[in-house]
Amino acid sequence: MSERQSSGAASVKDKKSSENDNQKKVQEDFDIDMDAPETEKAAVAIQSQFRKFQKKKQGSDDS
Repeated sequence: MSERQSSGAASVKDKKSSENDNQKKVQEDFDIDMDAPETEKAAVAIQSQFRKFQKKKQGSDDS
């Protein structure tokens, strides 16, 4: 029975490392111009929505 447990743990580790490899590949594929005005507008919009989400979440936690 111990053989099954150890092989299962190894496959989980392999799966995690392959996921990390996939994430690295995806990050390398994107070429975003960080100085573009559209990028800045998008970042501000995302941050605004996230702040609203956080406030709403904190408000519901206090109840």
